[in-house]
Formats: sequence, structure tokens, C-alpha cells
Amino acid sequence: MAQPPAAWDPYPEPLAVDSAPLPEYGKGSLADLLPTLAAGMGVPGTTAAIPELTPADRNCVFLIDGLGWEQLKAHPDEAPFLTSLLASSRGGTGRPLTTGYPATTATSLASVGTGLPPGAHGLPGYTVRDPATGALMNQLRWQPWTEPGAWQPYPTVFDLADRAGVHAAQVSSPAFANTPLTRVALSGGTFHGRLSGEERMDLAAEQLAAGDRSLVYTYYAEVDGAGHRFGVDSDTWRGQLMYVDRLVQRLAEQLPPRSALYVTADHGMVDVPFDEQHRIDFDEDWELRAGVALLGGEGRARHVYAVPGAENDVLTCWREVLGEQFWVASRDEAIAAGWFGPRVDERVYARIGDVVAAARDDVLIIASEREPNESAMVGNHGSLTPAEQLVPLLEVRS
Repeated sequence: MAQPPAAWDPYPEPLAVDSAPLPEYGKGSLADLLPTLAAGMGVPGTTAAIPELTPADRNCVFLIDGLGWEQLKAHPDEAPFLTSLLASSRGGTGRPLTTGYPATTATSLASVGTGLPPGAHGLPGYTVRDPATGALMNQLRWQPWTEPGAWQPYPTVFDLADRAGVHAAQVSSPAFANTPLTRVALSGGTFHGRLSGEERMDLAAEQLAAGDRSLVYTYYAEVDGAGHRFGVDSDTWRGQLMYVDRLVQRLAEQLPPRSALYVTADHGMVDVPFDEQHRIDFDEDWELRAGVALLGGEGRARHVYAVPGAENDVLTCWREVLGEQFWVASRDEAIAAGWFGPRVDERVYARIGDVVAAARDDVLIIASEREPNESAMVGNHGSLTPAEQLVPLLEVRS
């Protein structure tokens, strides 16, 4: 009889929850950026949490959706201007920021705008259960409708800056002007909608110059879109990177005096192969479905809501099936480990899954019937790995 290889273990140990790398909450995460900039402008109620950053009178944050640190470093030819700024990242240390968990757009934008980690602002995933209704709520599309101010009650940093007499402005696609996500994450001051990237860069520079103290935010989405549809190893994604590299240079060349431009992102991305080993289909796996009432989150960062009384059984099963490839934690274990930040507000607690699963390897838990569009994406994100968590904080000063 053939013998198994020496390294083969018929009873492998699941990944330990505390072995997952943690975001740098409180000193180097996305939630720390705007409070640091606002504190440097004297805005009450804000604290300079990133010690490497030097205050400026006029600050602009350009957030490029989906441009992770590792992906940027791997494409110097497509992004010569951004690459030239790598040494400036995080106040000249040459180090990245972390996004926070999960590394997904709705969560990260709320962290940026409120200056709070996910456990406080309350957008802890792509889809999460609303404890008031028991239904899944998509926090990016805000479906089904939920009162924004009740879901996320804290003021944004833009609100605080505006009240303190700082000129606060957001420059983005007109489609985002009145969305609930904009309201809970990025409201305060004035919103300016512009369609083209070039128009946004020009207007962002104008808004910076409009006040003696200014806080301006601008955004570009299509690097992320290209990654989801075609992957970060595609010509389409590289083309988007080349385009956004020119946008950053355009804005940098127009900075008014006493300005600092910070280029960052909401998450990185990994391409996941289309086969059964890398894409585990929840809708076709009876073990993973057993005892599960709702499947939330996304492929690399799942919230699993158990049928009442089945929480321990679901946790045990998910650990046995996935524990070599995913960090699988109970809600309380994930909170205690600090995945969602140093605190989780009471209103947020039950939004987090009874079981939380974060991918370590290049794998997904798809749901081909429930989530056909998401299950077909090439590039994915959400978890705690460096490819997803690390984002640049490139700096240009005038």
C-alpha cells in the first residue's frame, strides 16, 4: 500500500484565530487618516493618530478604489508617477496603511469618512444581517432601505471640519451625490459631481484653494471595476492603472500653496482561479449549509448567521471544512481578537455573523445561485491578507 507523504496530516489543525494579521487600528489604518489631517488643522474632536504625517493647511485625499499596495508595487511600468512616490508613503517611511476588516468598499469608505473602525461605525461587511428585521442588508447598495442616521449615527470628519470653519468638499461621480452611503460616510461641507476623472482633478485643486484651511476628498472607481471583471493580471486593469497614474500627476501639478495630497485606496485585490478547489460553492455544499439561516459578507470575508441553537455546530463544521484555508472564528472570538477594531458598539454586535470566515489562501466561498454576479468575479477582496489589507498613502506637498 502506498504511504502518504511525511507532511500529510489526516487531522490538520484549523488556523488559529489569533494567527490572523490585524489591521493597525489607532495608528496606521484608514480610519486614522482624516482625524490626523483634521487635527493638524485644529478641528476639535479629532486626534492625530498617524504620527508620521506632518500637518498642512490644505489637505486632499484621493481614494482610488481597489489599488492595493502590493498591486501598485508590482506594476512600476504602468504607474511611473505613483511608483516615484512610493518612498513618500505614510509620511516618508515608505510603509503602507491597513484598511481594516473586512477590506471592502462600504466598510473602508465608512472608516475613512467617520474616522472610526468598523466595530464603531457599524458597516462591518458587504452584506450583514439587520438585527431589527432579520434580513440581509447590502451596505454598498443600501438595500433594503434602512434609515442611514440610525444605522450609522456618528458625525463624519467632514462634518466636524465644516463646523470648525474648514472648507470641506467632496468631488466624485454625480451618481454618488445623494446615496445613503455618501450620507453616512462622506457627508459634510459641499458635494461636487463631475463625470470625468480629469474634471475631478481640476475641481479638487480648485476646492483646495477655496479656503485658507481646506479638506477635500476625491474618488475614482474603475480600477476596482476592472479588477473585478477581468482581474488584476489583465490588460484592462493595467490600462486603468495607467490612466489613474496620469490623473494623480494632473492633480499634483495643480496643488495650491500649503497643500498636501494623499493618494490611498480602500483595499487591494487577488485573482482567484475558476475551479472547485479555489471556489467553494456554498449553494452546492450541504455541510456548509447545515444549520445556516443566512450567508452574508462576500467570498473572502463571510458572515454566517446560524439557525438559533445551531451556532456551535455551524462553527465546528466550518472549521472542519475550511479551517486550513480560512481563519474561522465565532463572533465573540473575532471581536476579542480585534478584527473589527478595539471596540464593537452594542448596536453593531448582532450585525456580525455568528461565524466569521476570513480567507488566508487564494480561495472563495461563492454562492452561485444566491450571488450569481459576485460569484463570477475574477478579482476579489475582503480578507486580512497583505494583498487585500495593505494600501498606499502616497504624499505630494506644495
